[in-house]
Amino acid sequence: MKLSRVLCILWVGLLAAQPAADPAGVARKALDLLLGQKNTDLIALLAPQAKATFTEAALGKMAPEIQSWGALEKVGDASARKVGPNNVVAIPVKFAAQTINFQFGVNDAGLITAMFHAPAPLEWVRPAYSKPDAFRERDVTVGEGEIKLPGTLTVPTAGGRHPGVVLVHTNGPLDRDETIGGVKMFKDLAEGLASRGMVVLRYEKRTRQYPNVPRAPKYTVEKETVDDAVAAASLLRSQPEVNPQRIFVLGHGLGGYMAPRIAAADGKLAGLILMAANERPLEDLVVDQAIYMGLSQRQVDAIKAGAAKVKTVDTADEDAPPVLGMTATYIISLKDYDAAGEAKKVTAPILVLYAGRDFEVTAKDFDLWKAGLAGRKDATFHEFPALNHLMVAGEGKSTDAEYRKAGHVAPEIVDEIAKWVAP
Repeated sequence: MKLSRVLCILWVGLLAAQPAADPAGVARKALDLLLGQKNTDLIALLAPQAKATFTEAALGKMAPEIQSWGALEKVGDASARKVGPNNVVAIPVKFAAQTINFQFGVNDAGLITAMFHAPAPLEWVRPAYSKPDAFRERDVTVGEGEIKLPGTLTVPTAGGRHPGVVLVHTNGPLDRDETIGGVKMFKDLAEGLASRGMVVLRYEKRTRQYPNVPRAPKYTVEKETVDDAVAAASLLRSQPEVNPQRIFVLGHGLGGYMAPRIAAADGKLAGLILMAANERPLEDLVVDQAIYMGLSQRQVDAIKAGAAKVKTVDTADEDAPPVLGMTATYIISLKDYDAAGEAKKVTAPILVLYAGRDFEVTAKDFDLWKAGLAGRKDATFHEFPALNHLMVAGEGKSTDAEYRKAGHVAPEIVDEIAKWVAP
């Protein structure tokens, strides 16, 4: 969809017409209907809770995006993995313009429980600031019980105890590298910062590892982001190479927006790094993004109406259909959240990094962070005019198409973070 990066994920409760034992076959059937824009047939497969969101009109809006990928050239082999009670089936599809990865959740009864898509990542090439001889990596697990997240710890080879940095994702079901199109932001940061003497922890986002999480009852931003970041900070403190008094959280986008709440829940962080982090509510961002991206007036008006509805959601609406891709309980968990106000209560230092070409999080947010933290000598603000939302350098007007190109987090970002953490 045009706003798939912005709204991050389309969760679909699809019900297979004929329950099948083969998860790959069920997923392929849904994929064929989706690509063929056989919306009437697709709606017939939708679970009741999904029909209110995925109407004939809503599914029809996918047509321009599908057409933008060019002619269909090849549907790749499906691969399935077991995640809790469900199978997650991934199917790569090659179009003339790019390859798109589709993923479907399929339960043991042969019912599709979730669906989303994203551009296939390009081959990653190590940036110049990564010094592979200066660090090593090992696998770790973040969290306990039913929600365990595989992660990677990047550790300097130099002896002693080092500062630790937890990387917290932006919106969407992202992997531990925060792969978005042709950029692996967290892999770049992990290797770059470890080359500069920091231990870095990155992990699979809960909504990627467990695709059904957003459909679970009482789904909140804590369950999406905050709880796992706190668990990651705790794990990082326990590592022998880490100075437990020097643990930082680096949040990108939503991760930065939630960083003050993460700090409050943890209580022991040495500092927060807010990277391309919004200060305004998510529904306000979506309206600005729709206008920037040149959507039709009808589409913009529909999004504005959705944003207005988000602001009226309360506890009486917990069972209502999602609005702008957010469930009622998720919206309620962010109700009246004042990001800068909460950041002002954080006693640890704060570094705010803003990208001048960012159309997802704009100067409006940067100005609000500066105003909210005005007068704090331990709050540092830096603007990088040539960078986009992924902290990649470019020229001219930034668009989501730019994300599909291979790129790296700019070296000045790694330098600025390393200098700030070092004292």
